[in-house]
Amino acid sequence: YRPLHEPLPQQPRCGRKYMFFLQTNVAIPIVITAAAPGKGGGVLDRPAEKVSPGRQSEFDKKKSRKMSPPFRVVLHNDNENRREYVVQVLMKVIPGMTVDNAVNIMQEAHVNGMAVVIVCSQPEAEEHCTALRGNGLRSSIEPASGGC
Repeated sequence: YRPLHEPLPQQPRCGRKYMFFLQTNVAIPIVITAAAPGKGGGVLDRPAEKVSPGRQSEFDKKKSRKMSPPFRVVLHNDNENRREYVVQVLMKVIPGMTVDNAVNIMQEAHVNGMAVVIVCSQPEAEEHCTALRGNGLRSSIEPASGGC
């Protein structure tokens, strides 16, 4: 590897050069467009992301998640499921759910009749709600804006 302070070898002033930067053993191709003398510095082109027709790119998915209004996934108390089972299902269905959070949510639903499980985008909320119902739990979604 070349030290950062060491200059790069002479590059052509016009045209495209393909370079690969290694970071944690992963090669990332980028395109560098060099401008003619006096026209300014080089411009880095964003790598083209190939997306199949009818599918969203990861960038579009993240953008739509950030822009869509938040929804609450609500767990409702029932007298059919054991508390331990509810905790297991919450940990299985909700990504990043810890035992402590699952127990607290289960207990709140048991005492108050309902508890907010997670706040997320509408498509994610619908997926979580469907998964909870698929495991025998009563759940619903509601817009997170407005109300308590």
